[in-house]
Amino acid sequence: MRALSKSALEMPASGIREIMELAWKTPDCIHLEVGQPDFPTPEHIKEAGIQAIRNNFTSYTPSRGIVELREAICLKLLDKNGIGARGENVTVCPGAVTALDSSIMAIVEDGDEVLLPDPGWPNPEMMVRFLQATPVHYLLYPYLGFFPKVDEMEKLITKKTKAIVLNTPSNPTGAVFPKELLLEIYNLVSKYDLYLITDEIYEDLVFDGEYFSIASQDKENRVVSVFGFSKSYAMTGWRLGYVYAPKNISAIITKLQEPLVSCASSISQKAAAAALNGPREPVEMMKNVYRRRRDLAVSILKEHGLYEYTPGGAFYVMVNVGKLGRNSRQVAKFLLKEYKVAVAPGTAFGQSMGEYVRVSLAASEEDIKTGLERICRAVKEAAS
Repeated sequence: MRALSKSALEMPASGIREIMELAWKTPDCIHLEVGQPDFPTPEHIKEAGIQAIRNNFTSYTPSRGIVELREAICLKLLDKNGIGARGENVTVCPGAVTALDSSIMAIVEDGDEVLLPDPGWPNPEMMVRFLQATPVHYLLYPYLGFFPKVDEMEKLITKKTKAIVLNTPSNPTGAVFPKELLLEIYNLVSKYDLYLITDEIYEDLVFDGEYFSIASQDKENRVVSVFGFSKSYAMTGWRLGYVYAPKNISAIITKLQEPLVSCASSISQKAAAAALNGPREPVEMMKNVYRRRRDLAVSILKEHGLYEYTPGGAFYVMVNVGKLGRNSRQVAKFLLKEYKVAVAPGTAFGQSMGEYVRVSLAASEEDIKTGLERICRAVKEAAS
């Protein structure tokens, strides 16, 4: 029998899923491993989806997305991100994952090198490897609040480097890159004639400092930026995201939608238009709750001597559990089995995180408090 796709076979699996599947089989465990809002989709968004069904708006749409939604996205990009966009710059995709994958596919090819953050969300590396390109990791330093050193990033650039990928606010760290740092990185891609792909899915969940989109400063058509509805509007199951890109890149991203997915869900697109055109109060409410949870988590870690930094956004915190004397994958399994708390292993996000686990704050305050106290107890008992 002929061999199957080598690229698909060699593409690494997600280390997060392993713990998720074990946690689903563990009764009464506290789930702090899942990066998914624990809020329902706001009512006006649900009603728009229901109305789309009732109006029989259930057919294919243009690969780029419906005009109503793309117009709303362009207004949002200008108002919130400072990005002047036209419909030809925007492609709507089934989830920000597809938007990110399509962006990488439009730019990266066999033999290229791509700079990726360590720690970082694993999916971009999966796609880079699938394309037979080479991931090259730049470190995010815990003692710097999980920011990179731009001079070290520069040393990683070779003649094969095609692009840099960054994620702010970050999964898994919650770090929000300041404007000055983003401008430094942009100057780097300009200097070496590279592309910059930014994952900004957590843009509405910023607690400290100011959120900044580097595409607003792009005068050289180098920046591709991915956004979505899952985190801001608790719409993970609606599967809808979008990507802003310069016209020439956007045309390729749109063309890729046909062989990949044809188009995004018509129903979800109507709901997303309602999200952008509707009230902001639900988004602000969720952000304020996540901020309280962040503050609670930080206070518990400080109380037990495990505090290292304060996440500026998203809904995650990395916790150093190195005193348990095992790698983070073993620690995640140990905490699940012995303490009934599920967390994501740090190594799922990069080799630099062998002593860390990611704790998701997309859970109730009671679960966060109980789960973190169990983790702190496990570290304390191991050290005694």
